[in-house]
Amino acid sequence: MSLVVPIAAPRAAGGSWPRFRRALVPLAIAAAFLAGCARGDVGVPMEPAPAGQAAAAAPTGEVIGNGAVTIGLVLPLGGELGQQFKNSAALAYAEFPQANLKILVKDDGGSEAGARAAAQAAIGEGAQLVLGPIFAPAVAGAASVARPANVPIVAFSTDATVASRGVNLLSFLPSADVERIISFAGSQGKRSFAALVPENGYGLVVEAAFREVAGRAGGRVVAVERYRADRSDLAAKAQALSAYAGQIDALLVPEGGEGGVVVARALQGAGFTGGRVQLLGTGQWDDPRIAGDPAFAGAWYAAADRAGFDAFATRYAARYGGGVPPRAASLAYDATTLAAGLVRAHGAGAFSEAAITNPNGFIGVNGLFRFTTGGLNQRGLAVYEVVGGAARVKSPAPRTFQAGS
Repeated sequence: MSLVVPIAAPRAAGGSWPRFRRALVPLAIAAAFLAGCARGDVGVPMEPAPAGQAAAAAPTGEVIGNGAVTIGLVLPLGGELGQQFKNSAALAYAEFPQANLKILVKDDGGSEAGARAAAQAAIGEGAQLVLGPIFAPAVAGAASVARPANVPIVAFSTDATVASRGVNLLSFLPSADVERIISFAGSQGKRSFAALVPENGYGLVVEAAFREVAGRAGGRVVAVERYRADRSDLAAKAQALSAYAGQIDALLVPEGGEGGVVVARALQGAGFTGGRVQLLGTGQWDDPRIAGDPAFAGAWYAAADRAGFDAFATRYAARYGGGVPPRAASLAYDATTLAAGLVRAHGAGAFSEAAITNPNGFIGVNGLFRFTTGGLNQRGLAVYEVVGGAARVKSPAPRTFQAGS
């Protein structure tokens, strides 16, 4: 029997490690619609890097572990987010049995030039794989030196334009949310769709995916309204949608957090009060403000399964304090366990393209995922329903990429 790669949370006593899953039918995700997006729900600031992190930083000399296989970890260490990613990687190393890794931690300053220098330093010290960076310009900088050296990257940017062969994004991509929730709604008999989206990069990506997936799900897009970033025209846009209330049976509202609550209030003011029109959302709804607001009662949204992340967050808080980390930090945990698992499974060929893009996929603390040869990722997401002030699983996240699972 061939060796499989465990990449999930540590096994409980008497339990077994999750493993590669058999994939018979790929999950279709429209990669062409993913460009230029940032996800606020996962705690990553809008890209590019915030002001104050633009200067190139001198690579640091910190090392995690003393294994035989060297990899780099390139992050903006001057800010809290970079430190949370580093802590998550260190936690993964500590929890993976006999992780045969030596992780070179390098500071990229959140900039393209800084990431170029950091990646160059890591590769010069023998790194066979680079984890990070977080921000899109930094990913581009790291890639400019990693590609010529034939060193693959597993990065955390949400900007799909920086993905390419050998530059793999492990981030949460919004088109996957749209794919899951619209396909699920179609399976529940929803055929006529509308959307109310923000007029920004995230909204453009969501709208493009929405139009493509709705058609593939056998539905039709009746109307799409776009509101300004400052929401000054939100009430008017919601009112314009109300003219179609009798023609639609599902309405996509991708914005989450406090913004999502504001949008819901505008929809209520325009006459959308639930009932026949099913409210649909994205992973940005994975927020207690959404679940606790009566305006979202009965709504559905797609997001990564919370069970694995909640367990990770508990262990992270116990080790480092400071409460629950942002969900984005768990990406560094999954990336590190992925690297350690590939080394265990493949030895010298651990980071080949075939190993990294294995179509069977991997299981991490955020559930099922795999990489495409173009550097994007596909995820197995759950569908949640807002019931009684809480989000409950309505359709479980798949555990394999086999259709219907």
